[in-house]
Amino acid sequence: QVQLVESGGGLVQTGGSLRLSCAATGRFYNINVMTWYRQPPGKQREFVANITSDHSTNYADFLKGRFTISRDNAKSTVSLQMNSLSPEDTAVYYCSANIFVLDEGRSTYWGQGTQVTVSS
Repeated sequence: QVQLVESGGGLVQTGGSLRLSCAATGRFYNINVMTWYRQPPGKQREFVANITSDHSTNYADFLKGRFTISRDNAKSTVSLQMNSLSPEDTAVYYCSANIFVLDEGRSTYWGQGTQVTVSS
């Protein structure tokens, strides 16, 4: 069974940094796009950044260069380096990935979410 396991969330002060990681586990053939989303308290889930298997990246405009997404194809992991954090970045962060599983085809999988809280 394919799963996405996230780690690295926590509590940080304004201006601090955190690094989130997400690992795909289980049996699968390949991973296409890997994406980070977030859901602030009381708001809808929003796109943060994504990265393709050849390391092309896209970022949400509101990030203003503060976050960096990266991936390790050999380890089936994606990371999100978050710098200059502000209370507005407080949210549950979710990892998703487009994964091809033999005999099942390609589907989008989601992690369980990891809480990031930025104190003022």
